[in-house]
Amino acid sequence: MSHYVLLINWTEQGINKIKESSDRYNSFKSSLENAGGKLVGGYYTLGDYDVVLIVEAPTDEVIMSLMLKVGSYGNVRTRTLKAFTAEEGMKIIKDLP
Repeated sequence: MSHYVLLINWTEQGINKIKESSDRYNSFKSSLENAGGKLVGGYYTLGDYDVVLIVEAPTDEVIMSLMLKVGSYGNVRTRTLKAFTAEEGMKIIKDLP
């Protein structure tokens, strides 16, 4: 499974509906699990981003589809980073020509 770091900021609409954020979080988690993925960690954060999620998904297409769906509701803006475990990264580096 591939790993992703999701960097999330609330839009004005999303912050106005902040009390619904736990429902939106649970809905996203269910959608991710139904697509064969897993929520590894979720954090409300201070600084440049309001929420950071770490997820696993079976394909890039699954995560792209979920992010487009989430974005279409208008409550958040997202940035998605594909991540590699330390072990995966070390193998890539070791295999460099």
